[in-house]
Amino acid sequence: MARSLARLINKYALTALLLGCASYSYAGKQNDTLVYASDNEVENISPYHNTLREGVILSHMVWDTLIYRDPQSGEYKPELASDWKWESPTTLLLHLRKDVKFHNGDPFTADDVVYTFQSIAGPGTASVVPQSVDWIDHVEKVDDYTVRLHLKKPFPAALEYLSGPTPIYPAKYFQQVKLEGFSKAPIGTGPYRIVKVIPGQGVDMVKNPDYFKESPVGQPKIGKINFVVIRDPEARVAQLMTGQVDWIWRVAADQVEPLSAMPNIAVKSGETMRVGFLALNTNASGPEGVPMKDLRVRQAINYAINRQGIVDNLVRGGSKPVYTACFRAQVACNDSQVTHYNYDPAKAKQLLAEAGYPNGFDTDLWAYRERDYAEAIIGDLRKVGIRARLHFVQYPVMATALSSGQAPMAFNTWGSFSINDVSAFTTPYFGGKGSDIWKDSELTAMLQKADATVDAQQRSEQYAAALGRISSQAYMAPLFSYSTNYAFNSELNFQDWPDELPRFAQASWK
Repeated sequence: MARSLARLINKYALTALLLGCASYSYAGKQNDTLVYASDNEVENISPYHNTLREGVILSHMVWDTLIYRDPQSGEYKPELASDWKWESPTTLLLHLRKDVKFHNGDPFTADDVVYTFQSIAGPGTASVVPQSVDWIDHVEKVDDYTVRLHLKKPFPAALEYLSGPTPIYPAKYFQQVKLEGFSKAPIGTGPYRIVKVIPGQGVDMVKNPDYFKESPVGQPKIGKINFVVIRDPEARVAQLMTGQVDWIWRVAADQVEPLSAMPNIAVKSGETMRVGFLALNTNASGPEGVPMKDLRVRQAINYAINRQGIVDNLVRGGSKPVYTACFRAQVACNDSQVTHYNYDPAKAKQLLAEAGYPNGFDTDLWAYRERDYAEAIIGDLRKVGIRARLHFVQYPVMATALSSGQAPMAFNTWGSFSINDVSAFTTPYFGGKGSDIWKDSELTAMLQKADATVDAQQRSEQYAAALGRISSQAYMAPLFSYSTNYAFNSELNFQDWPDELPRFAQASWK
């Protein structure tokens, strides 16, 4: 890959010189336009109707939440809510700001909060992230600028969720255009407003001149921000070098050093709370799926993968092996009962033989990103006799294959929607809904109890037991934390954060 990048640099150096200022007619400081590129298209621009990280990034630019968590201090601050008070363990009263408007000029009121949580994100809606609000029983409108959240049971992570995957929608406008219209012309209250959605290509945004002055986010500094979809990694690098793009991420580790040597490009690297893992589908169908029903096979897969080798040779940049279904820094991520499946090919072969597969078996592995990581996993599995064919597809295709039982194994990743609480990892995958392909009723009950426990020590112990069960049953093979490498225009002030959320609304030109 390093040689490939060197050839790429030589190939595009002359192009960059020829383009000169012309490339800045649509990107860069001169035109006050930040163009950022990624490899995945958001299937629906609405945050409640997509699960990709690209959608999370857009959400934080276009929509506001009731509460804001300062990424540096961790402190919760007023955003759309001016203040809040716990009236009981299951009742939260919030007063709302009176000076906020949506991008179309409609005033923000309590009706928007009620409609968002009960008609867009609540039970029975089209939301693909029901866990974002399924801890709320109902929302009561007290007056135009006061709401009361009634919880189903105590939920210690409530403020964390209200500062994350719970953007507030415009009730009046959404009811007029419905989801289809909203996905084409969405509006929020955030620091940027969307002016164009181009399916398969990207999203154009401009600074919101009426963004409310008291926002803890701060006033946006860059005039225009464009998100573009560029699936080929070499093409992304090339367009960064020629000034057509100002910011890219998920840069391959062996490209970091040569890109750092370029005077017009800055590079940053750091560990994130995103975890890569193999989902081992106990409900997979067909002959390829039969082995996954045997616990010994799932344990063998865990032992077969050289996590440290993948970290050292592929991920790099602060990445670490992971053995549990959460990121270690998340609140209540207690791994005291988790089995650490260290790299042990001999143990893996022994377990396969005990399960009736002394010569291994043929199966399938599905993936949607980092093909080289998926191929490294396949290489490790092959060493113990598990011959996996790779199906490299878009995320929605893989998700459907998992839920339908078509995919026996899938290389997946989860960034917990940047929520700093263990429930943001465990509940979406093992809470009995959504992405839960295992439907372990005992485990679901354990998580429901842990989610509602207020005492911090008891909560941690309960999650330890639940995480222990996930591990002992080998429902997944947690692999490593991601380290994300960012490369960007050296004229851009950009701060990276462990929650893997690039805050472009707080970026600026030097």
